Amino acid sequence: MTDDRWRDATGTGTGTGAEAGADADPRSGSGSGRGDAAGPMRGAPLSDLMRQGVLFNEACPSREVLKHLTSRWGVLVLLALLEDMHRFSALRRKVGGVSEKMLAQTLQQLEADGFVSRTSLPVVPPHVEYRLTDLGREAGERVRVLADWIEVNMPRIAAAQARQGETDRPAS
Repeated sequence: MTDDRWRDATGTGTGTGAEAGADADPRSGSGSGRGDAAGPMRGAPLSDLMRQGVLFNEACPSREVLKHLTSRWGVLVLLALLEDMHRFSALRRKVGGVSEKMLAQTLQQLEADGFVSRTSLPVVPPHVEYRLTDLGREAGERVRVLADWIEVNMPRIAAAQARQGETDRPAS
């Protein structure tokens, strides 16, 4: 996304600059921290963007990346590729239940976002290998922490789901 589209999406850089002092960020010594006429804030943690309301803007570009990383198949592909490089068919077997179409779409999205690299080997029949990039490994490690937390807390989650199921049933 170009800087202008990013500024438009975040609502920054669209004023005259006179209002910049009103929400100055004392840590940076300038502007709101969301970006100003000089350009958007780069590399800000998600939690900072959420506090600033940027992530909640429907045109925020990080929403699409978040959707790719946290989709059912995106999470499982990242976790599988954290272990090792996989060819398409091996990855499909590893990620049980994913269709060829959904796996291909997920891999394309993760590749476009810079998380997965695709290597086509010049052999017959063609072999394609998928592995995480450095950026993908960073993202995968963070997703693994969430997946580990879910696994550890499944008994509590299942109990909460069961309680919710009881309250959703009509009284007899």
